Amino acid sequence: MNRISPSILSADYGNLAEALKLLTASGADMVHIDVMDGHFVPNITLGAPVVRCLRKSTALPFDVHLMIDEPARYIADFAEAGADRITFHVEAKSGIEETLDAIRAAGKEAGLAVKPGTDISEVYPYLSRLAMVLVMTVEPGFGGQSFREDMLPKIRALREECARRGIPGLDIQVDGGISAQTIAKAAAAGANVFVSGSALFGSPDMAAEIDRFKKLADAAQA
Repeated sequence: MNRISPSILSADYGNLAEALKLLTASGADMVHIDVMDGHFVPNITLGAPVVRCLRKSTALPFDVHLMIDEPARYIADFAEAGADRITFHVEAKSGIEETLDAIRAAGKEAGLAVKPGTDISEVYPYLSRLAMVLVMTVEPGFGGQSFREDMLPKIRALREECARRGIPGLDIQVDGGISAQTIAKAAAAGANVFVSGSALFGSPDMAAEIDRFKKLADAAQA
């Protein structure tokens, strides 16, 4: 199933509660929350206390993307704050097994992300423990970047590896430059969860745009 996870990185941070209500009314499947620490990526966004406050404004699943150096230290905080799925980077300093154990202990779903310069095979040893792999189609840290088509082979290779391992339904998420002009390419390569920020929050009719995105992704996989 193709799902849309709008990124609140592109929302008005002074009106996040209203943004979440809009996402709920517009048919979003989950909410993508980018957490940046200013070290792993050169930007700072928000932390667990803000996620806890946001949790009051929607029942949509929270898809929390930790772009931080030591994710294992903060898993419990984000789980308690209301995260449903917690994704961290294979390039982070925390041990991958340690971080996955922390997510499992918190009763949450785990995702593992890779930057554009990281070989996708880095996630293969952990696929059986994951609900999702996030393939970054831009360099992480800032919204509004252009989609990198050179990431499509990574998505294809990952989908093929999932099939080979008997887990064809594993979610493959793409984040970066997803719009009506790029979503079909990512879907055809094997992605099924799509993060989009500026293309959705900049649309005059978010509900219509989310519906359009899903139809384009479905058609690309037909």
